[in-house]
Amino acid sequence: MRNPSIGKKSIGYWSVVAIGVGGMVGGGIFAVLGLAVQLAKGGTPVAFAIAGVVALVTAYSYAKLSVAFPSQGGTVEFLNQAFGVGLITGGLNILLWVSYVIMLSLYAYAFGSYGSTFFPPAFQLIGKHVLISGIIILLTGLNLFNAKVVGKLEVWIVGFKLTILILFILIGMGSINPQNIQPSTWSQPFQLISGGMIIFVAYEGCELMANAVGEMRNPEKAIPKAYFTAVGFVIVLYVLISVVTLGNLPIKQITAAQDYALAAAAKPFLGSFGYILITIAALLSTASAINATLYGASRVSYIIAKEGELPEILEKKVWQQPVEGLFITSGLTLLVANFFDLTSLSTMGSAGFLLIFAAVNYANYKLSKKIHSRRPIALAGMLVCLAALGTLIWQRSTVAPGQIWVLIIMVVLSFGVEVVYRKVTGRVIKPYFNK
Repeated sequence: MRNPSIGKKSIGYWSVVAIGVGGMVGGGIFAVLGLAVQLAKGGTPVAFAIAGVVALVTAYSYAKLSVAFPSQGGTVEFLNQAFGVGLITGGLNILLWVSYVIMLSLYAYAFGSYGSTFFPPAFQLIGKHVLISGIIILLTGLNLFNAKVVGKLEVWIVGFKLTILILFILIGMGSINPQNIQPSTWSQPFQLISGGMIIFVAYEGCELMANAVGEMRNPEKAIPKAYFTAVGFVIVLYVLISVVTLGNLPIKQITAAQDYALAAAAKPFLGSFGYILITIAALLSTASAINATLYGASRVSYIIAKEGELPEILEKKVWQQPVEGLFITSGLTLLVANFFDLTSLSTMGSAGFLLIFAAVNYANYKLSKKIHSRRPIALAGMLVCLAALGTLIWQRSTVAPGQIWVLIIMVVLSFGVEVVYRKVTGRVIKPYFNK
C-alpha cells in the first residue's frame, strides 16, 4: 500500500467536523430555503429532516470507506476501489469534480448577492460580480497554505457563523406563531419530499470530510464520530432555522423574499439589526463553504490526475499542495459564477451529488466484507439516494423540464471527457491504494 498522505497528518477531530459543518451550512441554507418553503410550505422542517436522513445514512458509508481508504481523494478513491479503473469510475470521478465547480459557483453567487445589498442600488450589480470574483480569489490564496491552516480557519469561521445562527434561533423561538407550521399548512407528501430533495444541496458538504482523512490524526476512532457529529448537528440546526423562519413570517412573504428568506424572517423580531446580522451570517457561511469546498476540490483534481483521468500537470504540488488543480478549479468557478444561470445549476447540483452518493453507498455494499461494514445499511443508503434522485428529476421535469438538460449535459460531458482523454493520451488509471 502506498502512503495515502500527501503532507503531514496535521488535522484534528474538531477541524474535520468544522470542515463538514462549514461545507454543509453554506450557501444552500441561505439560497434555497425560500424554494423549499415554496414547495413544502409549513412542512419545510420535515423536508429538511427527510434530506438529512439521506445524508445521515450515506455518512455511514463514508465513515466506513474513509477509515479503510484514508486518501485525500476521498470519494474518488472509494469508487476506484469498489468498481475498478474502468470508464464508469472515471466518468463518476469527473462528475464529482464538475459538481464541486457548480457548488462553488452557487456559494460564490450567494456571497455576492448578499454582500451587494450593502452597496447603493446603482452599484449593486457591479458590486455583486466584484464580490463573487473577490471571494474566490481570496480563498484560493488562503488554500495555498497547508491543511492545518485551512482547518484552523474553518474552526473560526464556523464558530462565528454558528453563533449568529444560534442567536437567530434562540431569540426567534420566543415569537413563533404555531399556526404557521401546523400539519394543515404542509404540502402534499410528494411535494414535501421534493422540497427536501431540492435543498439536499445543503447537506452535500459532508462529503468534504473524506478528503481530509489522509491528513487526520487517528482516523480509525475519530472519523466515524466526526461524520455523525457534523451531519446530526446540521440536521437539528436546519430544522430549527426553518421552524423559526416559518413561525415568524407568513409563507407568502417568505416566497416573495426567496433569495434572502432568512434575513427577511429575522426582521419581525430583530428589526433592521437582525436583517444585517443574518446577512453577515450569510456572508460568513458562503465564504466558509467556498473555503471547505476548494479544499476538497483541489485534492479531488489532484487524485484524479494522479490516477490517470486528467492531465499530469494537475499532479504538481507546491508547498505540499495541489496548486494547479486549485487554480483550474477556481478559474472555472469564476467563469460559471459570473456568467451562468445558477438557479437550474443549484437544483441539478443536488441531483449530481445524489447520484454520486448512491454510487458511494453501493461501493460500501460491494466492499462490505473487506471493510467490515453492514450491508443492509449500505444497500438502504443506495436505494434511498436513488429514490431521492428520481423524485427530484420527476418533480423538475413537470415544473421546469429545461433544467433536466443541465443534468444530462453534466453527465454526458463528464463521461465524454473521460472517453476522449483515454483515447488521446492512453493514460491508465492507477489506484491510490494497492488492493
